[in-house]
This record gives sequence, structure tokens and C-alpha cells, in this order.
Amino acid sequence: MSEQTPFKQTRAYRMEVAEDKTTNPTDNQTFGDVVNQRLGRRDALKGMLAVTALSGTTGVIASVLTAESAEAAHHGATFNFKEISHGVDEKHHVADGYDADILLRWGDALFSDSPAFDPANQSRASQEKQFGYNNDYVGFIPLGEDSALLCVNHEYTNEELMFPGLGRQDKPKPEQVKKKDKDGKPDKAELLKTRFLNMTQDIADVEMAAHGGTVVEIKKTGGKWSAVIGSKYNRRITANTEMELSGPAAGSHLVKTKADPSGTKVLGTINNCAGGITPWGTYLMAEENFNGYFWNKDAAASHPNADMLKRYGAPGQWYNWGAYYDRFDVAKDPNEVHRFGWVVEVDPMDPASTPKKRTAIGRFKHEGAETIVNKDGRVAVYSGDDERGDYLYKFVTKGKYDAGNRAANMDLLDDGVLYVARFDADGTIKWLPLVHGEGPLIAANGFNSQADVLVFARKAGDALGATKMDRPEDVQPNPKTNKVYVCLTNNKHRGGKHPIDAANPREKNPFGHVIEITPTGGDHAALDGKWDILVQGGNPGKPEQGAVFNKATSENGWFGSPDNAAVDGKGRLWISTDQGSKWPKTGTADGIWALETEGELRGTGKMFFRVPIGAEMCGPCFSNDDTALFLAVQHPASDGAKAFPGFGRNSTFEDPVTRWPDFKPGTPPRPSVVVVTKKGGGAIGS
Repeated sequence: MSEQTPFKQTRAYRMEVAEDKTTNPTDNQTFGDVVNQRLGRRDALKGMLAVTALSGTTGVIASVLTAESAEAAHHGATFNFKEISHGVDEKHHVADGYDADILLRWGDALFSDSPAFDPANQSRASQEKQFGYNNDYVGFIPLGEDSALLCVNHEYTNEELMFPGLGRQDKPKPEQVKKKDKDGKPDKAELLKTRFLNMTQDIADVEMAAHGGTVVEIKKTGGKWSAVIGSKYNRRITANTEMELSGPAAGSHLVKTKADPSGTKVLGTINNCAGGITPWGTYLMAEENFNGYFWNKDAAASHPNADMLKRYGAPGQWYNWGAYYDRFDVAKDPNEVHRFGWVVEVDPMDPASTPKKRTAIGRFKHEGAETIVNKDGRVAVYSGDDERGDYLYKFVTKGKYDAGNRAANMDLLDDGVLYVARFDADGTIKWLPLVHGEGPLIAANGFNSQADVLVFARKAGDALGATKMDRPEDVQPNPKTNKVYVCLTNNKHRGGKHPIDAANPREKNPFGHVIEITPTGGDHAALDGKWDILVQGGNPGKPEQGAVFNKATSENGWFGSPDNAAVDGKGRLWISTDQGSKWPKTGTADGIWALETEGELRGTGKMFFRVPIGAEMCGPCFSNDDTALFLAVQHPASDGAKAFPGFGRNSTFEDPVTRWPDFKPGTPPRPSVVVVTKKGGGAIGS
């Protein structure tokens, strides 16, 4: 789909486009620059650099293997299942021998007094007691052998699919726009002003209640998992939940508002994408595209931090909450925007506890916040800044994890050092500390305190010369090997101001790649390490795409746009994808692929699960014994519905391309968490 002006597209598409744009004005090296230096521009332009960078992979395949021949080639494979095929249809699909059951759907009851789901009569009060919309990250915390807490993020809302009669709220009819241009067409500036005509404060309140996250107890009976309605642990966290700002930026003048002159209390969390579960059993909610929720572009130039608003892409004005609530209007409440873009820590064991925004981890568009206990007892938190041309980060705590004293760990994330990554052409990575007073992070450059460094972490990364990446999304450390996997989703604009480099090796990179980082000495606090490219997305059977997978990969085992990652109990890597509306470029819906990382089959993909048309695959998460895989199917019927053969139009509440998972007339498509189990029991993928 070609890019169009925002008022001609759904909110979901605007979010997709925004992530593929860049607000990074620096001349910092890109990953493409690094590859260019390492291996030479001629080979880079041919898309062949990764063959060299992929030191452990057996090579790019000239033509994809059939599924049957690939199965025969998989001697020594660690994954034992018959893969499914690429494709797109109205249903979900899982490998033979497995069940994929719907566990939780948007609107499902969580509490004993939760109302029944009634999409024709939604309210803030009902949504606050029901499972939220667009489930993304999923975290698993065991309570016992057959019970656990599931922690689920709710990223954003698709109003055209949620509310009957609303349609695309951001596309006014021509007759509603009185001002015309010289050609008699609706004036573009006036069109933007006329957006949201069908919105009401009540609808906005439902949207705010559908954001945030859910903590819910689940139990296994007869091999099947189900939610425990009314459990004492169940909780909804929304855009209005009271939270605490903690760490170095708490109390800063940058986060003080009229409603909160202390700069320590904030309402809500928004656009929670991926996340993490800490070793001490807390739930990390990462705030990603917070910029789109802020209002009043006309006031941006006169904002006291106008340059930083631009650097963070705010105000995006994707939502009209600012029309009803001053805190989302950058003119009326200039600092509220600085109170989002953090990692939120929640104690799921105490539903009455106050979530804390841990400012020491920095403010940017966090895709996730995955943790690992370092060999010296400190904890590292890895996170990508999901926008084209932005950076990869890690945070290392000052204190050490105490496995025998949960209470002693509860504020570990308030004190430590945040680092940003620089990838070098010799295959090394350098971690650059974002510490006030060191290097360029001084008052003369606009950094008057550590709070300034953290609130404007992107600017600090700019100053340090971090490497511009192709949308760094989920970052998954592997506790079995101490390696770290980084999903780079895509960047169709790679080239020009973002030339190719070693870590971003293709111009116009629409399919993304996966990077493997090996910390020096297995030390996640080390300031350096090595990196390789594990795979490059796309179809290896089309040389012009520059895809790189192991030669044993079948015609269904390659993928595009890696997004989230999970490591199972055996240390094996699983990748989920997010192609957005660009799925026709691969010809398959998003899904889950098992990906070999060791031995002769390193770089071999194998397709395990596929989502229905228009959905994104999120949240791969295993139970502790690997007998259950929890998957989040987000915004079914949304992305690329118009391209679906035989449909040819955009989905709405009344007319969606699929009514997954209920398939009932009049029932809209519902984002849902799916639980995959092996028929007859046993570990997933074995």
C-alpha cells in the first residue's frame, strides 16, 4: 500500500507509517554504514553482505526447498514438528499434533461482577472490568503446578472495528469540510481540523479503559488452561490508573504538572507493546508510541521543549483525548508528554500496589524490557527504540538480585546505568553509558542533570554517536547461552540519509533481520561484545531480496519483519512477525517460526503458527515447563484487509474481513490470547 496522508488512513496504519519514518536528525552511523565499511559497497548493494556476517550460517539458498525436502534435510534439528504452510485466510493455523485454543478475548469477564460483553453498549465502567483490546506482550508467572498469573499488555485501539456505526473516525466526509482548495476539493488543513467528528468523550473513555494491561489468574484442568474469573489477583491497569514516577527523573522540573507539582504521580500507561517479567516476579510494561496520544500540533512550535517534541514525534494527534482532557494537550499541559515513554513495573502479586514508572531505564519508544541475571548478580534490561533510525539500549542495575528476598529486589530498577549501542565494522559492539557529566552529556549541550539525560534519552544517544537501526523491536536474552537476539523489523527507506552498514546491511530493507549479540565473557555488564546477523528476512528464492537463511530452510520456513522473540526452556529461539499492511509482499500472514541458532542448521526457520487475515502475531511466551505456548493475536481483520482476495475493501465493525475468533453474525473480530498445547501432552516443539 502506498503511503497516504494521515486523514485517509486508519489509526493503525498511521502508527505503522510513523514507526517507519524517522525523527533522528543526526549524522550518526547507521548499521548500513558499518557493513559498508566492513565488506565494501559493491557487495552491499547486491545484498550479499550478510553471507559474510553470518559466520555460523551454512549459506543463502539459491532456491527455496519444498517442505518435504526440507524435512528430509533436518537431521540434527532441535525442533520436532511438521511445519505449516505460508498463506492467508480468515482463521488461525497451528502445526499438526497441537491444539490452539482461545484463552481470553477482548471484552471477556475478569471479575465476579464483570458485565457480559456487549459491543453495542460499551462503557468505561464495563471495559475496566473486562479484558482489554489489542493484546500484545504476554508474561507467565507460575503460582503452582497447575496455576499461574498471565500478564498481558493492551497496546492500542482500532476504533473502526470496536464501535458500531463509527467507521474510521479520522476520515471526515467531503461534505463535512466547508473550506475548499483552489481545485474545489476539501482543504487538507481543514480536513485535519475536521477529524474525529464522530468521536465522543464516552467513546474516548472506553478507549482509555481498553488500554494498559491485564493481570489474570489461569488454571490448568485436564490439560487445558482457562481464566479464573474473580481471582484475588485479577486486575485491569488502564490509561487512568494512578502510578508513581521513580528513579532519577522523578521530581524533575520536566515532569512536574499543574495536577502533580511534585513530579512523582502520573495517571495511566499507554501504547504498551512488548514487556518483560523480572526474576523477582514483577511485570514490566513498556510504553512505545506514546507520542500519538498527544494533541495540538499548532502549539508544538511554541512548546518549551519544541526540539524534543519533534525528536519524539509528538504530538502525533492520532487520538482526540486532548479534546476532552487537558493533560493530553501539549499547550495546556506541556510536561505531561514527558511522563510517558517509560518502563512501568507492576507487582502482580498485590493488586492494590501502585505501578512505578522506572525512569532510570530511560524514555523512548520502548518495544520491550526483557531481563537477565548477570553472572555477578546484577540485572540487565534490554530494550529497543522502535522507530526507523533509532537505537538499541540496555540498563544494568547497581544492586544485585537476591533470590531469597523478593522485597530486596523491588526497587532494583531505580538505580543503575543506561547504555546505548554502537555497532562497529569489525563485528564488535560498544555499549556507551548515558551518564550526566560524561563525554558530551554536559550542561553546555543541554544536559543539566541525569534527569535531562533520561527524559531525553534519544538526544543523549544522538550525542554519543549510537548506531541508527532498522526499527529495533524485541530484544531477547538467552539465559542458556548468554547470547542476546535483536529483532530488526524493517526499514524500506534504508539508503540515502540512512546508508547501509554492517548491522543494517540492505538498502530498502522491507523484510528486516535478526542480530545475535555475544557479550564479552558472557558478561551482560560488559562494555563490549561481538555481533553477527543470524538471518535476513525475505524470500531466499528471490535473490533480489537479499534474504539469508540456512539452505535447509523450506519454502515455508522463511519470514519477513521479525518483531517479538521468545526463548523456551531448552534455550531455543522462536520468532513472531509484524508485517503490517505489507503482508502481500511475502504472501503470508504473520505467525510464529522456530529458528535454529546452533550447529549446521543455524539460521533454519520452521513455521509453527499463523494468524488470521489482518492480525499481528505478538507475545510468544512459554509456561515454565514448555507444555504451553501463549500467543497474542492482535487487531484481527485490520492490516491489509483491502488486499485480501475477494474482499477488496477496508474492514469495519459491521463489515470485517474476518469475524475471528467467534465467527458469529454481528460480533466484531476480537483480539485474543491463544494457548497452544500438544495433543496428549508434552513440550512444545519436541
